[in-house]
Amino acid sequence: MNEQQRKEMSQIKQRDAADRKSGQDKPLQEKTSSDFAKYFETTYEPPNLNKARKRGRDKVNVHYDFGIPEDIENIGVGKKFLIRTYGCQMNEHDTEVMAGILTELGYESTNNTEDADIILLNTCAIRENAENKVFGEIGHLKPLKLEKPDLILGVCGCMSQEESVVNRILKKHPQVDLIFGTHNIHRLPQLIKESFFGKAKVVEVWSKEGDIIENLPKVRKGKIKAWVNIMYGCDKFCTYCIVPMTRGKERSRRPEDIIQEVRHLAAQGYQEITLLGQNVNAYGKDFEDIAYGFGELMDDIHKVDIPRVRFTTSHPRDFDDHLIEVLAQGGNLLDHIHLPVQSGSSDVLKLMNRKYTREQYLELVAKIRKAIPNATLTTDIIVGFPNETDEQFEETMTLMAEVGFEAAYTYIYSPRDGTPAAKKTDNVPMDVKKQRLYRLNDLVNKQSKESMKRLENKVVKVLVEGESKKDPDVLAGYTEKNKLVNFKGPESSIGRIVEVHVTEAKTWSLNGIMVENTVEVN
Repeated sequence: MNEQQRKEMSQIKQRDAADRKSGQDKPLQEKTSSDFAKYFETTYEPPNLNKARKRGRDKVNVHYDFGIPEDIENIGVGKKFLIRTYGCQMNEHDTEVMAGILTELGYESTNNTEDADIILLNTCAIRENAENKVFGEIGHLKPLKLEKPDLILGVCGCMSQEESVVNRILKKHPQVDLIFGTHNIHRLPQLIKESFFGKAKVVEVWSKEGDIIENLPKVRKGKIKAWVNIMYGCDKFCTYCIVPMTRGKERSRRPEDIIQEVRHLAAQGYQEITLLGQNVNAYGKDFEDIAYGFGELMDDIHKVDIPRVRFTTSHPRDFDDHLIEVLAQGGNLLDHIHLPVQSGSSDVLKLMNRKYTREQYLELVAKIRKAIPNATLTTDIIVGFPNETDEQFEETMTLMAEVGFEAAYTYIYSPRDGTPAAKKTDNVPMDVKKQRLYRLNDLVNKQSKESMKRLENKVVKVLVEGESKKDPDVLAGYTEKNKLVNFKGPESSIGRIVEVHVTEAKTWSLNGIMVENTVEVN
């Protein structure tokens, strides 16, 4: 470090000290687990289901003033970052934002841990297995941290919003330098500054959700498909789910900001967008000044010149008639609908606090099929919910067949600390749960294969994303109904929508031959 750098660092530390003394900037730096425990008792408010259920509709402000502080705007020049992402599409999108911030700080991206100067693990708290993977990775990175003491190792995302996780990291994983949650990603420049110039661990986890920051930079993956976040948080409080505590209450972005982002992506040549939210169907319900919901938003985006529009995830409880009417217009609004049911038993759905019955779900499916006859439905299903009976599981199997889901994400129930379901006594043996999962997956595979078989000898429109993962001489992409297609074709077709004649159907993919005429897209 030269004299000029020492001088700059001294000035920054002096400003930080003054800020902390005045209470304007309070980074959380704790040297021991006992210090942190004391802090927990006085300042930090861990996820609390009862308080969360009673949370009010606090005003959410929208900010357009994000910027990199002048004193650290080049802090990453000559350095590299790596972000490992676990979990849902929301985490993927958060990673794009963090990559954008780090890039503006001067960092360059790398896929090699050995080259990285900062490594962030963007975590998921939905299932225990996801948490185990993260802690395993933290352990694997310890030798690298010992070898490179100046490496900044951070844990962020949903796991960081859990009190037990933060305590475990502080007590057992001293190699972690930085911990922050889902609500303060926009604070990443300040947190890196604290970690870079400080000697202590930096911990900043907000229990309150915070406001919406609109002008955050993003580094998107590729130039073909893009995530567009339309809202944050969830107010449904399913008894098995930790998301309302890790992501907070529902907050919707203003429609004009979303539409502007979609138009900008269309102008850049993106072919597909996916609208994101923990429950996109609840979009706009928190607006007090306008009557504008998800149906209205989809109707407006329908008019934007972008070829494909998807959305995830939907909650059946909020899937209203107006949304179905809008989706029935077709065009760029695709007819693949992911509609998580979780269970086919009304009794289990009640225990899950899903707020609909089997019959109501089937009624919704009937409405969708009537308005959109060729709609493809996929779903999420949990097996082995506490005390699920054989009869209740059979109801899930019959619902799966009756609806004709063409794909499903299936899971054995995973208890999450802090949720009501985790407190329930579970008398279903693990071997029974596994057998149920095997049977369900057999049915899912059968229905998927049948849906693929129906496409043999037909021509489908495929958005070409690049080379196949298994064969560099083969291209791969997805149909409007989200079916994976592998075919041989020129590299020039990557990023375009082309027509492919399906020659072979497999359980989860299609093989085909590209036809000469491609689908023209403006």
